[in-house]
Amino acid sequence: MMEADAKEAAAELAEPERAVERPWWRDAVVYQVYIRSFADANGDGTGDLAGVRAHLPYLAALGVDALWFNPWYPSPLADAGYDIVDYRSIDPAFGTLWEAEQLIAEARALGIRTIVDIVPNHVSSQHPWFREALVAPAGSAARRRFWFRPGKGAEGELPPNEWQSIFGGSAWTRVADGEWYLHLFAPEQPDLNWERSEVWEEHEDILRFWFDRGAAGVRIDSAALLLKDPELPEELPDAAPGEHPFT
Repeated sequence: MMEADAKEAAAELAEPERAVERPWWRDAVVYQVYIRSFADANGDGTGDLAGVRAHLPYLAALGVDALWFNPWYPSPLADAGYDIVDYRSIDPAFGTLWEAEQLIAEARALGIRTIVDIVPNHVSSQHPWFREALVAPAGSAARRRFWFRPGKGAEGELPPNEWQSIFGGSAWTRVADGEWYLHLFAPEQPDLNWERSEVWEEHEDILRFWFDRGAAGVRIDSAALLLKDPELPEELPDAAPGEHPFT
């Protein structure tokens, strides 16, 4: 038995390696689309989904394999659309959700996949969750979806720490009741707290929503910033990998 087993193992080793199919995106030509400035179909001065749909044959002729759409969701535009109010809708300036579904299907018929931008680090300050948090008391479940903290100083007049926004200035903004909230980007982009299970569940549902509508993949914005040290330590000037408090 031992000799037979050894021969079988040797035969398996001698077999040529089976070719492993590479994921489609490894070699894909991905064309980035910022809808607002791509193509305006109705002449109102703003690019729209209809404009993209009209140019799909041209994009296919260029050899494009996938279209990556910068955020096409409703947004007050504090950060070019990366401050999102509703992840399951389309900004009315661009069109409708039905048009997005049609675009995804028409592109796929031409051999073009669709990649949507997902922004899990933060939402717009106009997002329903944050609007709820602003009127909720300190320590509430609504506030724990974000990074609300009391300030330092005799009357809490100083931010919780010296973290700086990537856009410049403090990464903290004070609200009416005296607490501060964290935003690693603009004040209009409050950071979500990824230690909360409902934040995970919400984004899993968002992914499912777009995959159900034919999206082939997602591009994750600011993925390296999702987790923060809950102790909020100050940044070290020469922090080693894994020692930075929010990267």
